[in-house]
Amino acid sequence: MDLTLLKAAVLGLVEGLTEFIPVSSTGHLILVGDWLNFAGPSAKTFEIFIQLGAILAVVWLYRDRVFRVPLEAPRDPVSRRLLLNLLIAFLPAAIIGLLAHDEIKRVLFGPLPVAIAMFAGGIVILIIEMSAPTTRVSEVEGMTPRLALGIGLAQVLSLFPGVSRSGSTILGGYVLGLSRRAATEFSFFLAIPVMLAATVYDLLKSRADLHAADLPTFVVGFVVAFASALVIVRGFLGWVGRHSFMPFAWYRLALGVVLLAYYWPRT
Repeated sequence: MDLTLLKAAVLGLVEGLTEFIPVSSTGHLILVGDWLNFAGPSAKTFEIFIQLGAILAVVWLYRDRVFRVPLEAPRDPVSRRLLLNLLIAFLPAAIIGLLAHDEIKRVLFGPLPVAIAMFAGGIVILIIEMSAPTTRVSEVEGMTPRLALGIGLAQVLSLFPGVSRSGSTILGGYVLGLSRRAATEFSFFLAIPVMLAATVYDLLKSRADLHAADLPTFVVGFVVAFASALVIVRGFLGWVGRHSFMPFAWYRLALGVVLLAYYWPRT
């Protein structure tokens, strides 16, 4: 296999495996891209594009609700409330991300900031799990707009690469009283508008870096991201109903220590 296509497959796998669990897909892509020497404007555009594969996996798995809820919203209060909650949770990160997009990319998109965020995120997960938040809402349909706003504000933290969009929304919902499963499911639903908006915005800004010769690389990354995300989303939702988030905390702490030891002396 062509070396570039192999790198594309590896990065697609990384995206699919990490996008919907609390370990930061963006952080992992930055790190793995650095290790593979997969760099340059085209590489950055590729990393944005393969997120569409991961998004499509969620849309496919939840296709019944994704297409049914908007149609039922005009006459069904439960569907209408879910759409309202998704809009409320979407807005904080969308507004701040739009205003600070270029500065975030310029200052924070590098291995060392990711290493720091990876380690700090592990500590936060440990603290949350040890505090054992009380579950007050067991189903997504029982969420209030206030709870959705809290999750939306938590998601703002994920603009820092290495924090994890799924981690901030899942753990944010869990702290605010959602069950692990409900917080995870809402995070999956919220990923659709958030990631779609961010990806389209980034692709439009990077359209000059899109070339026909890169099409095979983009297709391989997209397909691998889609397939691997399908596996993760299916398994993770069932897993969180029976386990804590502690393994992700220890993973982040261990990886953070290794990364800090590797990158800090090089700065």
